[in-house]
Amino acid sequence: MAEKKDSVTYVGLRKEILDKKFRPIYVLNGEEPFYIDKLSDLIVETALTEDERDFNLSVFYGNDADVRNVISTCKQYPAFSQYKVVVLREAQNVSKQPGHKNDLDLLAHYAENPLHSTILVICNKGGALKSKPFLDMLKEKGTGVIMNSAKVREGRDLRSLITSYATSLGCNIDAKSVTMLADYIGNDLARLFGELDKLKILLADDNAITPELIEKHIGISKDYNNFELEDALRQRNAVKAYRIIDYFEKNPKNNSVPATVATLFSFFSNVLLVRTSKDQSPAALMAITGSKSNFRIQKFKDAGQNYSTRACVNIISYLRECDVKSKGVGSRQDAYALLRELVYKILHS
Repeated sequence: MAEKKDSVTYVGLRKEILDKKFRPIYVLNGEEPFYIDKLSDLIVETALTEDERDFNLSVFYGNDADVRNVISTCKQYPAFSQYKVVVLREAQNVSKQPGHKNDLDLLAHYAENPLHSTILVICNKGGALKSKPFLDMLKEKGTGVIMNSAKVREGRDLRSLITSYATSLGCNIDAKSVTMLADYIGNDLARLFGELDKLKILLADDNAITPELIEKHIGISKDYNNFELEDALRQRNAVKAYRIIDYFEKNPKNNSVPATVATLFSFFSNVLLVRTSKDQSPAALMAITGSKSNFRIQKFKDAGQNYSTRACVNIISYLRECDVKSKGVGSRQDAYALLRELVYKILHS
């Protein structure tokens, strides 16, 4: 049975490829080009040695590709190798030949019974591959996999991705380290994964990615970051909170106000959810907040002891207002002055 599209992730597919559990056909499509490029390159590097690529790697480009030639190449057996790899890049640019509604539809016949010594990789950037007959056949016969490469949203999705990728590398990473990386690097996936790969090499025997390791090798302060600001506000520690804001203002390149506001919005939204949830079991609270950490849930509960439901609602309103003003809408006030005012309002809610 074909794997459901939604269940296919970059991390999971990457592990399969590294384990040399290849599929006959890969459809890599979507808005995030990083995943598409990385996986297509990884398939080539893992399936073929450098010497084998001379005879067993064929690369086609959408603007110039004739789908019939792609299929013909797929039906050829490898030479002095276990696999032949055929890559169709920029499939979104495949042109229609006279008399055909969509040349990509021709791949449906190949997907029905592909050659298992061939690995066909189709890269379609900017959206979903537009060939219903081909995709339907792929799903029906289970002869390949479809991965939707969606843009990673900053916030919960990005933190979850960092945790998943670190785990796939065999690393342990705590919530503070995740937040530091998410806030500092954001969803620049090439840089983010590159930094995690670098940290993996530098790990001690416990395989733990720590704030200290991040501070030393990436340059993010372990004491002045959004995670520490959360903690200061959770504890209503005004001195610590303002000290962090002062640091942010002196280091604006690495501490943008919109990123800080987004982090605090996520935090106080979750505090509100935890405070108002009828089911206070750990499983229920993890489900509504999207957190996989009991430690993180306890943080939300602790904050809920210091901020009432009404205070949380007001704080979320203050955060929305600050976000708009910090982007220059309806205010010419300095962004860090706005952030300092926001912190004052939160502490006095």
